[in-house]
Amino acid sequence: MAFFYWPSPTGSNGGQQDDRREHRGRHRGKRARPEERKRRRRPGQPAQPEGPDRGRPLPGIPEGGTAPAPVAAVHENQPTGSLLLIDWLKNLVATDTPATEPKSPGDAALARRYLQLVRSGALSASYDAADTTPDNRRHWARADGLSADAAANPEVRRTLRNRARYEVANNSYARGIVLTLANDTVGTGPRLQMLTGRKSVDRTIEREFALWADEVGLAEKLRTLRMARAQDGEGFGVLATNPALDHPVKLDLRPLEADRVTSPLHVADNENIVDGVKLDPHGNPASYLVLKDHPGADTWNRFQDFISIPARSMVHMFRTERPGQHRGVPEITPALPLFAQLRRFTLAVISAAEAAADFAGIVYTDTPPGGDSEPIEPMDLVELERNMLLTMPGGWKMSQIEPAQPATTYGEFKRQILNEIARCLNMPFNIAAGNSSGYNYASGRLDHQTYYKSIRVDQAFMARSALDPILAAWLWEFSVGAGFVDAVPTSGYRRILPAHQWFWDGTEHVDPAKEAKAQAKRLENHTTTLAHEYARQGKDWEAELRQRAREKELQRELGLTETETIPTNEDDSDLKNRVEELEDGASEND
Repeated sequence: MAFFYWPSPTGSNGGQQDDRREHRGRHRGKRARPEERKRRRRPGQPAQPEGPDRGRPLPGIPEGGTAPAPVAAVHENQPTGSLLLIDWLKNLVATDTPATEPKSPGDAALARRYLQLVRSGALSASYDAADTTPDNRRHWARADGLSADAAANPEVRRTLRNRARYEVANNSYARGIVLTLANDTVGTGPRLQMLTGRKSVDRTIEREFALWADEVGLAEKLRTLRMARAQDGEGFGVLATNPALDHPVKLDLRPLEADRVTSPLHVADNENIVDGVKLDPHGNPASYLVLKDHPGADTWNRFQDFISIPARSMVHMFRTERPGQHRGVPEITPALPLFAQLRRFTLAVISAAEAAADFAGIVYTDTPPGGDSEPIEPMDLVELERNMLLTMPGGWKMSQIEPAQPATTYGEFKRQILNEIARCLNMPFNIAAGNSSGYNYASGRLDHQTYYKSIRVDQAFMARSALDPILAAWLWEFSVGAGFVDAVPTSGYRRILPAHQWFWDGTEHVDPAKEAKAQAKRLENHTTTLAHEYARQGKDWEAELRQRAREKELQRELGLTETETIPTNEDDSDLKNRVEELEDGASEND
């Protein structure tokens, strides 16, 4: 490996500075002895060795000269370029250098100066964010250089999981945000369309897979995995055999909690295992260590019995935020402190409102000490009853407590907090809060475009990481049991999936009339296709066209026209006629 570095001289006047330093020393009288110079050093100043090397410039740089061009050197098994530069400077300072290596005048002195600057931190990059000042020292105190797996170690992830689960279980906004995210991503479930070109085989596979997905509750389990990814950081599902299924394919998807996928104590020190994920020599997951019992269950035992599940039989979904990351953290992690702040502020507002509603006060007197006021017991409580007149002791008055908490800003504070909470999930405020009262048509549609784009990214990720492995295992078992081995390309147990695509639920437009006009215009100028337009609605264009052909055939059989089969809203027509009658009556009165 080749490293390129510069000797980093101070400038072209290094020799002149040495001359001026010697000149000042001669005019100041007798130079101090080394022992006196040591006593005169400032606290923290490094000691400088004495000898003939003091005050000489760097080798190869004449007095008044400039720095040489960059030097290329080849170093084997060395750290970084900055450490190489420090080693080079240390060699210049060393006093045991062989006599065969001549030194130019002043190289040791300049090297000591550079080492002093490097150790003190004076040599740094010109980035404002890299400066550490008394104002930002506490803010950046928790910044570290840990690796992805070290930062998300088992203890940290366990704490984050427990806190995220607590918020989702006790905070209605957290629960609603996680549920909305799962419902919008999975919806009623994905639908398979095979594209092998063999129509009969494709239709059979699509029909049987839909029946199997309904039998195992695939959509519900995928929503559970999506919620686990948001609140636990990752979703696990095991592809296992379930003989109780009412379908020829006995494959089932069993969701697991992330707590069960961990390294037992007797294998925790294995460098090829990252908290339950065993890696092959290339860094790919080879198998997963799953505890037989949940660590929080009553059946937990200290022996930590576990089973090893091959990676091809495990569905593992999490968001990879850093290279080299093998376990996930909750997606709502940045919002956890914000949920706590929202709850605290809400409780404070409620307490202030209760204090304002209660008839609570304090008894005080204006008379000086030793005056004519009647003596009462300090800090005594007086019970007040409703609809009653009370007399106060002589010389004493009552003043009601007025809460000074700014409850009028509660709505704006709540809006800003929810907006910040939802931002880490790419969710707009109106979806997170379930309130679009402050939105107009343009802003609502713009926010939804960004949100549904992230939903499509999530759906593509789920199709690759979960649905495709499930389909591969399902096709293997179905092709063998139904005799479609030749129709499904395979290569051992590592199946090669045939051409296919997944359909998800479409999103409803806020203005269907405008969307229909835009759709017709796109089809007219050939900038879209029926397949794309139906896919945006989560529908299979071939199935929809077949349904449309059957409808037209039935219309011809019954002797109906197109206009006669279009449903009409009688209520709307009656309301329109009523409005016209009222308008006519108003004009006649005028």
